[in-house]
Amino acid sequence: MSTAPFRIGYGYDIHRLAEGESLIIGGVSIPSNFGTVAHSDGDVLLHAISDALLGALALGDIGEHFPDTDPAWRGVSSLDLLARCHAMVRERGYEIANLDATLVLERPKVLPYRDAMRSTIAAALELDSGQVSLKATTGEAMGFVGRGEGVDAHAMVLLTKRS
Repeated sequence: MSTAPFRIGYGYDIHRLAEGESLIIGGVSIPSNFGTVAHSDGDVLLHAISDALLGALALGDIGEHFPDTDPAWRGVSSLDLLARCHAMVRERGYEIANLDATLVLERPKVLPYRDAMRSTIAAALELDSGQVSLKATTGEAMGFVGRGEGVDAHAMVLLTKRS
């Protein structure tokens, strides 16, 4: 494992949306007539953050660690997956300096839930909420997100070596 003083990771995730599914983003349940289609709880934002953590450590992605072919992960909370990825960061002697994420979703608007998402993510990663940046945008009525068919998320993390 590298002894570099810092490591940067990028994560991306995407999910289809369908009527009758639950919509959980950033660990927060959002009232909606539609939600993500997924093997787990489908939290696209936490999946992107988990992939960023794993990517910073060159450990692959969440699909490798928690495959959707394994029934053990069916319906699992993405907060649990995030905690497991965070444990891998700590086990390798790193800590999270900051996290920056962007959610792309046409509707519903997530601004009313953003602070709860930031708090939930910060608590799960043992961070101050000031270390967690969360932005949201729409697809501007273009592409699969703009048509309301899906949601995607991007995340970047900076890890620093613990002293």
